[in-house]
Amino acid sequence: MRQHDKLFIGGEWVTPAGTGTIDVINPHTEEVVGRVPDGTTEDVDRAVAAAREAFDHGPWPRMTFAERAAVLGRLAEIYAERQGEMAALITEEMGSPITFSNLAQAPQPLGMLNYYAQYGATFEQEDQRPGVFGPVTVRREPVGVVAAVVPWNVPQFVTMTKVAPALLAGCAIVLKPAPETPLDAYLLAEMVREAGVPAGVLNIVPAGREVSEHLVSHPGVDKVAFTGSTAAGRRIASICGEQLKRVSLELGGKSAAIVLDDADLTSSMGMLAIASLMNNGQACVAQTRILASRNRYDEVVDAVANMVNSQPVGDPADPATGIGPLVAKRQQERVEGYIKIGMDEGAKVVVGGLDRPYDRGWYVAPTVFANVTNEMRVAREEIFGPVLAVIPYDDEADAVRIANDSDYGLAGTVWTADTEHGMEVARQVRTGTYGVNCYMIETAAPFGGYKASGLGRELGPEGLGSYLEYKTIARLG
Repeated sequence: MRQHDKLFIGGEWVTPAGTGTIDVINPHTEEVVGRVPDGTTEDVDRAVAAAREAFDHGPWPRMTFAERAAVLGRLAEIYAERQGEMAALITEEMGSPITFSNLAQAPQPLGMLNYYAQYGATFEQEDQRPGVFGPVTVRREPVGVVAAVVPWNVPQFVTMTKVAPALLAGCAIVLKPAPETPLDAYLLAEMVREAGVPAGVLNIVPAGREVSEHLVSHPGVDKVAFTGSTAAGRRIASICGEQLKRVSLELGGKSAAIVLDDADLTSSMGMLAIASLMNNGQACVAQTRILASRNRYDEVVDAVANMVNSQPVGDPADPATGIGPLVAKRQQERVEGYIKIGMDEGAKVVVGGLDRPYDRGWYVAPTVFANVTNEMRVAREEIFGPVLAVIPYDDEADAVRIANDSDYGLAGTVWTADTEHGMEVARQVRTGTYGVNCYMIETAAPFGGYKASGLGRELGPEGLGSYLEYKTIARLG
């Protein structure tokens, strides 16, 4: 039982304003494994005030990029030492298979810290340009106080896409972790203190939806960085738009994996297992629409079915597990609701269905649907679980059309023996990230989406740019 009775505000562990608590429940055992304070609007006000003080009067935004990069480097060293602890903690609080936690949940946030520490070491705050009318200085300054609102599925990954570049930029941050997964944020707070990040630069307040909206709309916040559902993103965008507040949104996805006729199914399915089922299917970038030509449709359906059947379902702490439980009972019921919708729409269940693998734990049967059209809800709406829909296409142009026929545009893949031709396909699909015979999120390159998948980009130089304001200084003489 991990018991926390304080909030991390102003560089100190402080007593919360309220008496409410949040229970953290292990989705495999359904037992309470942690408890943290349930933050209130008063706690948010205090956290924003601490961040404002750190930004308006503290040393952090007045340091050079290289000085801040050095602090990020120290934080990365500390993070590396506790990487295994972080991975195990995330598996415990949200059910990610330990293999995935050790592959991505902890190592990728560490990679982001290392990337921005290295990138910031030589980053220039100002550059000189000749200009049309005379010499011009372009200066980069931090945007201010950032509200970072993160989800439960990859909590440290999403946290670090915001915290690492915001810290390098010189911002102060109020981090609002999801109620399901606050424990990893407490571990991060310990590391931040040890690394010497000044007081008030990072503040952490776990809370629910109403308190989150108070944070987003707070007049002391200069920018909101949010990852989560498209519905919540629209609400946040409306608040920020009304206040003319900077905002970046990384939202949902319904990504398509195009399997071309020349693809080797054996090798493709090995990689597609990760791309489509990562984190128990609870990933916005998951390739959940599998597009197969009518020429090889039955063969691809069989290959996808065998791939899903080969994934052991069980205890996420077991290294042999491929698919673990969903994060909460409501998520289990949501995904099962979509499985029923697919059946009612006329899709054929090839693997899985509504029979639960276990009586205890928030498990669903990994499911593959065949005979799916792109108009069905299971092909259009984000399910956020281990449910795959295999959709037929007539020719390559039809496959690209189907891939693009979505409200979302976050990710996608193409599977082919001809990688150069795969690049041609990649250039035609309107998504923010894409993979040829793989899917990965590259730390040094921008990550984000088209259409309803969000606004702005994270990671890479572009990710730092979203936390900077640009000032032009013209001069005579």
